[in-house]
Amino acid sequence: MSSLGSALLSGPLRSDSIADLAIQDPNCRFCQIIAGDEAAHLVFEDEGSIAFLDNRPLFPGHSLLVPRDHHETLGDLPDELVGPLFANARLLSVAVPKAMRKPGSFVALNNVVSQSVPHVHVHVVPRKPKDGLRGFFWPRSKYASEAEMRKVAERVRKAVDGAR
Repeated sequence: MSSLGSALLSGPLRSDSIADLAIQDPNCRFCQIIAGDEAAHLVFEDEGSIAFLDNRPLFPGHSLLVPRDHHETLGDLPDELVGPLFANARLLSVAVPKAMRKPGSFVALNNVVSQSVPHVHVHVVPRKPKDGLRGFFWPRSKYASEAEMRKVAERVRKAVDGAR
């Protein structure tokens, strides 16, 4: 990883050879950041991904980790990129709260719904107890019955089998 000494960078610090290899969508804001055409406050980079501060954070330090190649959803991400991306998410899940002097983190990824930029990205948010965020940010409910749970589980298992 190269040095990230500058607070605001016009683009990621990376060799031209990496920039030339990235598959990008010119209309994607995250691809514009990766290409160096859009400013971002970078916090991490390697050959496969970069992370930068969210410009509308839940809390200071809220970072977005994105693959350098343009893939819209987790389902679109090639198998060989899943492991490295989530290894970096794990790294940031430790580093971000440490930097912000918080005891934990929330790590999340939206697919299509609530995905404001159609480029797969992992949110890493520093957290502390009683910080104002509640649960998963939405109301939780219970299944009406054990039978309903069984039916839902069967539907999901069938969908998993079909997606393999």
